[in-house]
Amino acid sequence: MADAGYDYDLFVIGAGSGGVRAARIAAQSGARVAIAEEYRIGGTCVIRGCVPKKFMVYASDYGRKLQEARDYGWKIESDGFDFERFMSNMHAEVDRLSGIYLRNLANAGVDVFEERAELSDANTVVLKESGKTFSVDKVLIATGGTPWRPSPEELPGVEHTMSSNEVFQLDELPKHIVIAGGGYIACEFAHIFAGLGVETCLVYRGDTVLNGFDWDVRTAVHEGLKEAGIRVITSAVFEEIQEVEGEACPYCVKLSNGMELNADKILMAVGRRAATDGLGCDAAGVKLAENGSIIVDDASRTSVPNIFAVGDVTDRIQLTPVAIREGHAFADTIYNDKVWSFEHDNVASAVFTQPEVGTVGMSEAEARKAFKNVDIYKTRFRPMKTMLLDDPERVMIKLVVNADDDRVVGVHIVSPDAGEMIQMIGVAVKMGATKAQFDATCAVHPTIAEEIVTLRQKWVPDTEPA
Repeated sequence: MADAGYDYDLFVIGAGSGGVRAARIAAQSGARVAIAEEYRIGGTCVIRGCVPKKFMVYASDYGRKLQEARDYGWKIESDGFDFERFMSNMHAEVDRLSGIYLRNLANAGVDVFEERAELSDANTVVLKESGKTFSVDKVLIATGGTPWRPSPEELPGVEHTMSSNEVFQLDELPKHIVIAGGGYIACEFAHIFAGLGVETCLVYRGDTVLNGFDWDVRTAVHEGLKEAGIRVITSAVFEEIQEVEGEACPYCVKLSNGMELNADKILMAVGRRAATDGLGCDAAGVKLAENGSIIVDDASRTSVPNIFAVGDVTDRIQLTPVAIREGHAFADTIYNDKVWSFEHDNVASAVFTQPEVGTVGMSEAEARKAFKNVDIYKTRFRPMKTMLLDDPERVMIKLVVNADDDRVVGVHIVSPDAGEMIQMIGVAVKMGATKAQFDATCAVHPTIAEEIVTLRQKWVPDTEPA
């Protein structure tokens, strides 16, 4: 362990999933560990991210399920959605989870400080509220990311908008919401609000949502947004937001294409930035990338030998399970003599649009750049469940194969429960499974997932983009 002259062997700044995992593992090895969190224990995912958002996804989908049940013969009456009751239940569960994180830290012997911590140099941490100062041998920065919004100079009236942080604190459902952005957060919330009966409009600067995803995923999600009744305006950005007196919708959003939209709530979901502002990285000598994220090596070590960083603050892969693995690898390597690092290739992920997106490995475009010969297998079809319903929803399944060695290098699914499917498929892709091995796997019938192992016909491109 560290020299006894230090107050702590390890000080973790940020008590999200990655920081908490690292602190617990290090403390269980016998290290003297402290952790500081300026908002609430649990971080973005638990408090104002994945967990409450998924509850909102569930809630918004029940309205559709009620209609499906009627089409299947159930006699159901509905008095509408009790938003206040739902939010109370959701926050109670978030509180419970935050308490579990706190108890787990305490049980591991970690000292917890519920206030902001900053670096004054490479071996000194200062708590901003109490003014306490600690000398530390090693520091782990796990402060995550934060929503980005333009300045009032860049977007007049931006003060009338909310971010994905404030959306979880709504007291009532809006009547008409306008959402800026086309990434996964914007698309997920568009489906959430539309599913809860809110008039919803999505404004995106590009021509198709989910930039960076496989093209077929992007087009399927874009079509799904419109089928859900969401108004999608592309190739436009916000230019100004004005207050309007005497109207049910008190704000007018002026767009770059000349259109004007009225809304009572406006959500800016135009990206996230690493939470490094005011952290003291410059004072400690920690180098940052141009976007403010912390530069680290494969062992999560920064430019300063005793300072490490994991999770979204490093802008490697912004996913909670990745942060957890990075934090665990750091603690094992430094405090348990188990040297390993997390491999950032073939990480499965999901987007909780409706239907969901599940993806692992390369997109078709990425594969065509990496390999000489690429085979594509894909299908679109109506799932069996909707055959008795008035529902245009279609499933899309796509396999990307390196034709030279038959290895499946990418799988992309837009379907109900795609997140559940892609978790299992991620194992096969991570192991380097071939298309022949997929084909040799017996299907489970009747399921949507059986299509993954029954695709036989190669897709021949015509005019469709790669």
